[in-house]
Amino acid sequence: MSSAGPDTEARPPIVAPPRGRLRTVVADLGHALAFLTIVPIRVGDPGPRGLAGAAAFFPLVGALVGAPAGATRALGADVFGPLTASVLAVLVLAVVTGALHLDGLADTADGFGARGGGAERRLAVMRDSATGVFGVLALLGWALLLTSALASLSDHDALITLIAAGTVSRCAALVHADATPSARHDGLGAAFHTGPAARAVAAITTIFVAILLCGPGPGFAALGAGVAAAAATTLYARRLLGGRTGDTLGATVALAELTVVLTLLAIWHS
Repeated sequence: MSSAGPDTEARPPIVAPPRGRLRTVVADLGHALAFLTIVPIRVGDPGPRGLAGAAAFFPLVGALVGAPAGATRALGADVFGPLTASVLAVLVLAVVTGALHLDGLADTADGFGARGGGAERRLAVMRDSATGVFGVLALLGWALLLTSALASLSDHDALITLIAAGTVSRCAALVHADATPSARHDGLGAAFHTGPAARAVAAITTIFVAILLCGPGPGFAALGAGVAAAAATTLYARRLLGGRTGDTLGATVALAELTVVLTLLAIWHS
């Protein structure tokens, strides 16, 4: 017994740390899925730290969101034709995400259309549960442009385009969050922060998926489209709202998704 004691104490722990890291990764992925989709995963309230860690997996979850929508467009074209299949694909995008980003797009558009009162007035309008004219127009424009663009793509191109757009658009939201201060002291915009490690993982995932699926040229064009969308919402948020909100984060996802699809359509259609 006495000789076994020192040997046992000298052995370094080699199992517990990997399990801890694995649990953290699994928890962060679960939080990302629960936050960005309607997948029924019981992860509890992640809190600011949970979302910060989950941000690393936002692009991966975006790819998982784009995959069923792309499959719906590709497989449904033979049955319904490309236009109807494209409508179904757009509906899949909305349903799988619980229309989270579309709600942000509508509220952000309503804030843009508010007149008088400055940033406080716009922020109050964005918190109103009713959707105004600008919000309705933004949703209609998004849906019509996305549907018509998908209908103009081949089945294969539509599939990889939606996966790439889902990936890039979620990373674009992280760019917007990192480049824009919070406009409020409460809400998602104030609570959502990302760390350097999460941003690095998200960026590497996004670049890898975009180039792997689309090729170097179209892949970098898709990445540029996502950055452009994030820059647009960042400029809007800084000038008219004083910073980001949960709605501008959602609007960034929706606009980047559309911008990537339109960009790849322009490349592959020419």
